[in-house]
Amino acid sequence: MDADGSALEAFADQMRVLQRECPWKRQQTHTSLIPYVREEAEEVVEAIESGDPAALCDELGDLLLQVVIHAVIAEEAGEFTLDDVARGVIAKMERRNPHVFGDAVATDVAQVEALYDAAKAAEKAGRAAAAGHPGDATARPD
Repeated sequence: MDADGSALEAFADQMRVLQRECPWKRQQTHTSLIPYVREEAEEVVEAIESGDPAALCDELGDLLLQVVIHAVIAEEAGEFTLDDVARGVIAKMERRNPHVFGDAVATDVAQVEALYDAAKAAEKAGRAAAAGHPGDATARPD
């Protein structure tokens, strides 16, 4: 990708045009695209297992297409944008890696995993409380 993200933005713009102009794409929903998300994720796994960098690059592009088309569908519905997705994952990585982006200290993998698990548990507790299920706050993180 270009250092300024222009290739990714150009791809998102291309998907917006396809969503507007292609009858098949226009009728797709998050639900109707589930089989394609699964298929592309499986193909990424197969490419990794094959050890072929060119195949992995190609399959990651197909999986990225799924991310972008879902973001475009959501954007058109006024739900969220691709930038919202990116901002969300940036914030998530900052929360889950306080030893890199904050003041926490982790000198080995076990400490990193403990910090990550604690952050993920706090996120899950916050979602449970927001949904009105505070009893779920103590559940083991995924």
